Amino acid sequence: MKTRILLIAVLLCSSLAYASDSLKVDSLKPRLIAASPSKNVRNVNGILFKYYDEEDHFKPKRVNGLGMGFNFIGIFLPPLMLFNLQPPGNYDYVVVPREKMNKINGLQLSLINMEPTVTNGLEINVSSNINTYAVTNGMSISPFFNLHHEMKGVSVAPLANVGQKCRGIQIGLYNKCSDFRGIQIGGWNENGKRKLPLINWNFKKPKTSKTL
Repeated sequence: MKTRILLIAVLLCSSLAYASDSLKVDSLKPRLIAASPSKNVRNVNGILFKYYDEEDHFKPKRVNGLGMGFNFIGIFLPPLMLFNLQPPGNYDYVVVPREKMNKINGLQLSLINMEPTVTNGLEINVSSNINTYAVTNGMSISPFFNLHHEMKGVSVAPLANVGQKCRGIQIGLYNKCSDFRGIQIGGWNENGKRKLPLINWNFKKPKTSKTL
Protein backbone atom coordinates (compact mmCIF):
# COMPACT_ATOMS: atom_id res chain seq x y z
CA MET A 1 0.00 0.00 0.00
CA LYS A 2 2.79 2.38 0.93
CA THR A 3 4.56 1.54 -2.31
CA ARG A 4 1.45 2.45 -4.32
CA ILE A 5 1.04 5.76 -2.47
CA LEU A 6 4.71 6.59 -3.05
CA LEU A 7 4.40 5.70 -6.74
CA ILE A 8 1.30 7.87 -7.13
CA ALA A 9 3.07 10.78 -5.42
CA VAL A 10 6.08 10.46 -7.72
CA LEU A 11 3.88 10.34 -10.81
CA LEU A 12 1.91 13.38 -9.63
CA CYS A 13 5.06 15.43 -8.98
CA SER A 14 6.57 14.48 -12.34
CA SER A 15 3.35 15.40 -14.16
CA LEU A 16 3.24 18.79 -12.43
CA ALA A 17 6.89 19.42 -13.35
CA TYR A 18 6.17 18.48 -16.96
CA ALA A 19 3.18 20.81 -17.06
CA SER A 20 5.30 23.64 -15.64
CA ASP A 21 8.04 23.06 -18.23
CA SER A 22 5.42 22.94 -20.99
CA LEU A 23 4.07 26.33 -19.92
CA LYS A 24 7.58 27.81 -19.95
CA VAL A 25 8.30 26.43 -23.42
CA ASP A 26 4.89 27.60 -24.66
CA SER A 27 5.59 31.13 -23.38
CA LEU A 28 8.76 31.24 -25.50
CA LYS A 29 7.03 30.17 -28.71
CA PRO A 30 6.55 33.10 -31.11
CA ARG A 31 2.96 34.34 -31.43
CA LEU A 32 1.50 35.81 -34.58
CA ILE A 33 -0.91 38.07 -32.69
CA ALA A 34 -0.59 38.70 -28.96
CA ALA A 35 -1.79 41.03 -26.24
CA SER A 36 0.16 42.43 -23.32
CA PRO A 37 0.37 42.40 -20.33
CA SER A 38 0.36 38.61 -20.38
CA LYS A 39 2.32 36.01 -18.43
CA ASN A 40 2.61 33.79 -21.50
CA VAL A 41 3.86 36.33 -24.06
CA ARG A 42 7.62 36.64 -24.64
CA ASN A 43 8.14 36.47 -28.42
CA VAL A 44 5.93 37.80 -31.20
CA ASN A 45 6.45 37.44 -34.93
CA GLY A 46 3.59 39.65 -36.03
CA ILE A 47 1.57 42.14 -33.96
CA LEU A 48 1.69 42.88 -30.23
CA PHE A 49 -1.16 44.94 -28.72
CA LYS A 50 -0.31 46.63 -25.42
CA TYR A 51 -3.34 48.01 -23.60
CA TYR A 52 -1.22 49.40 -20.76
CA ASP A 53 2.43 49.35 -19.75
CA GLU A 54 3.82 46.94 -17.18
CA GLU A 55 5.62 49.28 -14.81
CA ASP A 56 5.56 47.18 -11.62
CA HIS A 57 6.06 43.60 -12.88
CA PHE A 58 7.77 44.23 -16.20
CA LYS A 59 8.86 41.24 -18.31
CA PRO A 60 10.75 42.00 -21.54
CA LYS A 61 9.32 40.94 -24.90
CA ARG A 62 10.78 40.52 -28.36
CA VAL A 63 8.65 41.67 -31.30
CA ASN A 64 9.53 41.10 -34.93
CA GLY A 65 6.89 43.17 -36.65
CA LEU A 66 4.52 45.73 -35.11
CA GLY A 67 4.25 46.80 -31.48
CA MET A 68 1.13 48.88 -30.78
CA GLY A 69 0.53 50.67 -27.47
CA PHE A 70 -2.86 51.99 -26.36
CA ASN A 71 -2.06 53.53 -22.99
CA PHE A 72 -4.39 56.54 -23.07
CA ILE A 73 -2.24 58.48 -20.59
CA GLY A 74 -0.25 59.50 -23.66
CA ILE A 75 -3.11 61.67 -24.91
CA PHE A 76 -3.05 63.94 -21.86
CA LEU A 77 0.69 64.22 -21.18
CA PRO A 78 1.82 66.56 -24.01
CA PRO A 79 -0.22 69.62 -22.90
CA LEU A 80 0.73 69.01 -19.26
CA MET A 81 4.44 68.82 -20.10
CA LEU A 82 4.24 72.00 -22.16
CA PHE A 83 3.27 73.92 -19.01
CA ASN A 84 5.93 72.25 -16.91
CA LEU A 85 8.75 74.64 -16.03
CA GLN A 86 11.39 71.92 -16.44
CA PRO A 87 12.67 71.27 -19.96
CA PRO A 88 12.42 67.67 -21.19
CA GLY A 89 16.17 67.20 -20.76
CA ASN A 90 15.83 67.39 -16.96
CA TYR A 91 14.00 64.07 -16.78
CA ASP A 92 16.12 61.32 -15.27
CA TYR A 93 16.70 57.92 -16.86
CA VAL A 94 17.54 54.71 -15.04
CA VAL A 95 20.05 52.66 -17.04
CA VAL A 96 18.60 49.26 -17.95
CA PRO A 97 20.61 46.31 -19.37
CA ARG A 98 19.65 45.37 -22.94
CA GLU A 99 18.52 41.89 -21.91
CA LYS A 100 15.93 43.45 -19.58
CA MET A 101 14.43 45.71 -22.24
CA ASN A 102 11.71 45.15 -24.83
CA LYS A 103 13.14 44.71 -28.31
CA ILE A 104 11.03 45.74 -31.29
CA ASN A 105 12.43 44.94 -34.72
CA GLY A 106 10.12 46.78 -37.07
CA LEU A 107 7.59 49.45 -36.06
CA GLN A 108 6.66 50.79 -32.65
CA LEU A 109 3.36 52.68 -32.87
CA SER A 110 2.13 53.98 -29.52
CA LEU A 111 0.36 56.78 -27.70
CA ILE A 112 3.10 56.58 -25.09
CA ASN A 113 5.89 54.18 -24.13
CA MET A 114 6.66 53.71 -20.43
CA GLU A 115 8.62 50.46 -20.70
CA PRO A 116 12.40 50.20 -21.35
CA THR A 117 12.55 49.49 -25.07
CA VAL A 118 15.06 49.06 -27.88
CA THR A 119 13.46 49.91 -31.24
CA ASN A 120 15.27 48.81 -34.37
CA GLY A 121 13.34 50.46 -37.17
CA LEU A 122 10.65 53.14 -37.00
CA GLU A 123 9.22 54.59 -33.78
CA ILE A 124 6.06 56.74 -33.80
CA ASN A 125 4.86 57.84 -30.36
CA VAL A 126 2.43 60.65 -29.49
CA SER A 127 4.04 61.29 -26.10
CA SER A 128 7.34 59.57 -26.85
CA ASN A 129 9.13 57.68 -24.04
CA ILE A 130 8.24 59.01 -20.59
CA ASN A 131 10.20 58.05 -17.48
CA THR A 132 11.91 55.09 -19.12
CA TYR A 133 15.18 54.06 -20.74
CA ALA A 134 14.61 54.23 -24.50
CA VAL A 135 16.97 53.32 -27.34
CA THR A 136 16.11 53.81 -31.01
CA ASN A 137 18.19 52.65 -33.97
CA GLY A 138 16.48 54.02 -37.07
CA MET A 139 13.94 56.84 -37.13
CA SER A 140 11.79 58.39 -34.42
CA ILE A 141 8.77 60.61 -35.16
CA SER A 142 6.42 62.37 -32.75
CA PRO A 143 3.80 65.13 -33.23
CA PHE A 144 5.11 66.79 -30.05
CA PHE A 145 8.54 65.72 -28.71
CA ASN A 146 11.02 62.84 -28.69
CA LEU A 147 12.77 61.72 -25.50
CA HIS A 148 15.54 59.10 -25.72
CA HIS A 149 18.51 57.94 -23.75
CA GLU A 150 20.20 56.71 -26.93
CA MET A 151 19.31 57.59 -30.51
CA LYS A 152 21.11 56.46 -33.65
CA GLY A 153 19.48 57.71 -36.85
CA VAL A 154 16.93 60.49 -37.40
CA SER A 155 14.75 62.11 -34.73
CA VAL A 156 11.94 64.41 -35.89
CA ALA A 157 9.46 66.36 -33.73
CA PRO A 158 7.90 69.84 -34.09
CA LEU A 159 8.64 70.93 -30.50
CA ALA A 160 11.69 69.13 -29.12
CA ASN A 161 14.16 66.28 -29.55
CA VAL A 162 16.05 65.50 -26.35
CA GLY A 163 18.56 62.73 -25.75
CA GLN A 164 21.68 61.83 -23.81
CA LYS A 165 23.63 59.97 -26.53
CA CYS A 166 22.77 60.75 -30.15
CA ARG A 167 24.31 59.78 -33.47
CA GLY A 168 22.64 61.19 -36.56
CA ILE A 169 20.16 64.01 -37.16
CA GLN A 170 17.77 65.92 -34.90
CA ILE A 171 15.06 68.08 -36.50
CA GLY A 172 12.75 70.21 -34.36
CA LEU A 173 12.15 73.59 -32.79
CA TYR A 174 14.44 72.68 -29.88
CA ASN A 175 17.18 70.03 -30.08
CA LYS A 176 19.41 68.96 -27.22
CA CYS A 177 21.86 66.12 -26.68
CA SER A 178 24.89 66.17 -24.38
CA ASP A 179 26.81 63.35 -26.14
CA PHE A 180 26.12 64.21 -29.78
CA ARG A 181 27.67 63.49 -33.17
CA GLY A 182 25.80 64.59 -36.25
CA ILE A 183 23.64 67.54 -37.34
CA GLN A 184 20.92 69.44 -35.47
CA ILE A 185 18.39 71.55 -37.41
CA GLY A 186 15.92 73.78 -35.58
CA GLY A 187 15.19 77.04 -33.81
CA TRP A 188 17.69 76.35 -31.01
CA ASN A 189 20.25 73.53 -30.90
CA GLU A 190 22.49 72.35 -28.07
CA ASN A 191 25.15 69.65 -28.04
CA GLY A 192 28.25 68.90 -26.00
CA LYS A 193 30.37 71.29 -28.09
CA ARG A 194 28.26 74.40 -28.74
CA LYS A 195 24.84 76.08 -28.77
CA LEU A 196 23.56 77.61 -32.01
CA PRO A 197 20.30 78.63 -33.66
CA LEU A 198 19.11 77.15 -36.98
CA ILE A 199 21.87 74.56 -37.47
CA ASN A 200 24.45 72.94 -35.23
CA TRP A 201 26.89 70.06 -35.68
CA ASN A 202 29.59 67.98 -34.09
CA PHE A 203 31.51 65.22 -35.86
CA LYS A 204 34.49 64.87 -33.55
CA LYS A 205 34.85 61.99 -31.13
CA PRO A 206 35.34 63.06 -27.51
CA LYS A 207 38.94 62.97 -26.36
CA THR A 208 39.86 60.13 -24.04
CA SER A 209 42.67 60.45 -21.53
CA LYS A 210 45.50 57.92 -21.83
CA THR A 211 46.66 56.14 -18.73
CA LEU A 212 50.17 54.80 -18.27
